[in-house]
Amino acid sequence: MMTGTLDRRAAVARLLADRRDLVIVTGLGSPTYDVAACGEHDRNFHLWGAMGGAVAMGLGIALAQPETPVAVVTGDGEALMGMGALATVALQKPANLTIVIIDNGLYEETGGQASHTGAGSDLAAVARGCGIADAIVVTREEELPALAARLHAPSGAPALAVLKVAPGEAPRVLPGWDGPAQRLRTTAALLASRATGS
Repeated sequence: MMTGTLDRRAAVARLLADRRDLVIVTGLGSPTYDVAACGEHDRNFHLWGAMGGAVAMGLGIALAQPETPVAVVTGDGEALMGMGALATVALQKPANLTIVIIDNGLYEETGGQASHTGAGSDLAAVARGCGIADAIVVTREEELPALAARLHAPSGAPALAVLKVAPGEAPRVLPGWDGPAQRLRTTAALLASRATGS
């Protein structure tokens, strides 16, 4: 098992420091808090309790908005629950989709039990096995700028990065809970950018 040392909150902040027109779909729990800590944004779409659905939701948005960069920021527990979505991402090949899995090897939301990645499962290898060739494991801060640039620079295929972070829960930063309001907000932001061509 590879123990992570990255600080999750600092790593996410570094990735989103220059987010521009990026749409972000967040998974259950701490990934939502990490993204919300960077500042609430009309292009944040938080799934809250839809565990296992973040990658599928990000895929749908990426396919519907092929000119818009889309990032899924989720945790290892949710990624494990929705692994089948990785095969569908590989099949559909959205060049504008990047999946960022924050992996602390724990099910933090339910008490810190060891997840499968904590016992050795390799989500980057799973992604490559599904057909996502650009699947990496990030363990050092020096690797974050290249990943941040990838969020905005489609390479012709989807990408996935597993961030190995240190265990420990950062203070919770809670965005809005209203799902329909979030959907309307994100849709309006996308429609406005389409109308202005930005």
